[in-house]
Amino acid sequence: MPQYIIYFNQQWVGDHSEEWFRSRGPLANAVVEEIKAAGQYLFAGGLEEDGPIFSADATSGSVLFTDGPYVETKEWLGGLTVVDVPDEATARVWAGKIAEACGWPQEVRVIF
Repeated sequence: MPQYIIYFNQQWVGDHSEEWFRSRGPLANAVVEEIKAAGQYLFAGGLEEDGPIFSADATSGSVLFTDGPYVETKEWLGGLTVVDVPDEATARVWAGKIAEACGWPQEVRVIF
């Protein structure tokens, strides 16, 4: 079965109260439990915004580690879910449910 990554950029989240964010957690957890119950769950998690963040670059012939993102960017990954589903239609269902539960857009790509 194909695997899909469903993810969002932190900048898509928007400004909300702490109470609003707390209200979304149980909704998102319920969707993850639904994916697990369907036997299509591989991984899900949010990314720590404040670190540690570092990059590894081996293009010079030896590995160089630097603090922070590899490139300056206005957007960064906020969280992701990886599912193992029979088809794109099923990936769309899970992406829609995650988007509704979280309250912000999700992007979906096939993992190959």
